[in-house]
Amino acid sequence: MRFIPVQARFFLVILINSNRRRTKLNMAENNIEIAEESANEGLNFVEQYIKEDLEAGKNGGRLNTRFPPEPNGYLHIGHAKAIIMDFGAAEKFGGTCNLRFDDTNPQKEDTEYVEAIKRDIHWLGFDWGDRLYYASDYFPKLYDLAIRMIKEGKAYVDEQSSEQIAAQKGTPTQPGQNSPFRDRPIEENLDLFERMNKGEFPEGAMVLRAKIDMASDNMHFRDPIMYRIIHTPHWRTGNTWKVYPMYDFAHGQSDYFEGVTHSICTLEFVPHRPLYEYFVKELADESYCPRQIEFNRLNLTYTVMSKRKLLQLVKEGLVAGWDDPRMPTLCGLRRRGYTPESIRNFVDRIGYTKYEALNHIELLEHSVREDLNKKAIRVSAVNNPVKLILTNYPEDKVEMMEMDSNPEDPEAGTHQLPFSRELWIEREDFMENPPKKFFRMSPGKETRLKGAYIVKCTGCKHNDNGEIEEIYAEYDPETRSGLPGADRKVKGTLHWVSVPHAVKAEVRDYDRLFSVENPSAEEGDFRDLLNPDSLKVRDNVMVEPWLAERAQPGDNYQFVRLGYYTVDPDSRPGHLVFNRTIGLKDTWAKEMSKSN
Repeated sequence: MRFIPVQARFFLVILINSNRRRTKLNMAENNIEIAEESANEGLNFVEQYIKEDLEAGKNGGRLNTRFPPEPNGYLHIGHAKAIIMDFGAAEKFGGTCNLRFDDTNPQKEDTEYVEAIKRDIHWLGFDWGDRLYYASDYFPKLYDLAIRMIKEGKAYVDEQSSEQIAAQKGTPTQPGQNSPFRDRPIEENLDLFERMNKGEFPEGAMVLRAKIDMASDNMHFRDPIMYRIIHTPHWRTGNTWKVYPMYDFAHGQSDYFEGVTHSICTLEFVPHRPLYEYFVKELADESYCPRQIEFNRLNLTYTVMSKRKLLQLVKEGLVAGWDDPRMPTLCGLRRRGYTPESIRNFVDRIGYTKYEALNHIELLEHSVREDLNKKAIRVSAVNNPVKLILTNYPEDKVEMMEMDSNPEDPEAGTHQLPFSRELWIEREDFMENPPKKFFRMSPGKETRLKGAYIVKCTGCKHNDNGEIEEIYAEYDPETRSGLPGADRKVKGTLHWVSVPHAVKAEVRDYDRLFSVENPSAEEGDFRDLLNPDSLKVRDNVMVEPWLAERAQPGDNYQFVRLGYYTVDPDSRPGHLVFNRTIGLKDTWAKEMSKSN
């Protein structure tokens, strides 16, 4: 696996300790065994299966995967793991990957979601070319197959309510009971099914069920529903259909119609696989048959991945929309400043296994920070400004200080930052009566202003409320960066912005949306677990003029000593808005260095 050499072959699996309700980092022995088996090939277990099938000449040595989202919401980071697998495997082995919308429920679908899903896939760096499909493309074929199965005695119309059907399903240890409609005549089933599709019956009045085995050990085989009645017009087919196929019936057949060879999905579909194969074999033969393979889904601490819960947050106004930077949606992560490369690196690190895991959000943050460190331009911004006056600096003098745009990128070059008598510095960088190891600014102590001079604090001024209003210092003209005197060492270095040149900006400080580590495991209403401090807005942040001149929505920057920020789409001329992407402190890397 590609993740094995990363971080000294650590594979992280998060195990929830229900007694202490805290998360532990641990080595998962079974996962490591899987990783070691395929390490020499550099493949994860799914890719290993694909390789074996190709070498065996299955399906004519052809590879065709698919990504099949439902257009009933926005994609989240969990979907990113599936996208990277589906499209990535196709790229690795020279195959193709289809994008197919599972548009079988017009009650919940919208073209807004379709377009958003396309944008997110492209943003991650993948493209489906001319292989864009919809399950609705296959409605006529699926309907014909259902008719054929009725004629062959393999399906029947059931007029029971959903509650009655569920009650007759039995339990894993008790067989189900046959429906009283299970043995109705074939001609009657055909007539009723055709009338269902003509809209003669209300929703919920009847369904079409496959006649399989009500005593099967696999609950999914106990006469599963194939079709239900929906009168809502479909956004693509209009009023053509009044019956719509269920996922288990439509999915495998759609794979077959498209020529999909490997249907890769998450572990919750393991018990569905026999039913997938049962339905597919109504069409397939030895020359070609799709294969379903399952991997573990992406679960993340301080996050919920339920599309239903995310939709609830949006509809109830608990977040600002699907693209709220606190949301785990791809559009939300993009707006927050996460990069596609960082998400792909994160997925590469956690890998693909057959075991569920809860992944630390710190590992995702580490991947984001690692990528932005290489790309983000360094700029000066003061979040909580207080005025510093250099009393011995000429009042009308302005110097241009040369600042490195990114020390990690040799091609980033430098940019100019104006320096004047009055500067903004962080209020937290000054203390009148500091503790012993406070190395920032305080009376009588010297501090370096980044990229400029060493200054010595001489005092401060308070306003009527006792708050510090101004700080005073004297600069040493021999210590400008680049001059011989710059070699003199002092312990503190502060960032700053020139008062007459500064541009005011709005900064939105985002934190984790939930206040508990695993909100999905907690009892009660998940909305009660929302972090009340997940968003704080500062509207008096001072940024350097060079940044204001060039900032464009989506641009990533490192605010020196503060963290990584991105320009929000709400920005407009005269009103800059930045979102906090991530802080500078990397707790995950620190923990890993200790463990090594």
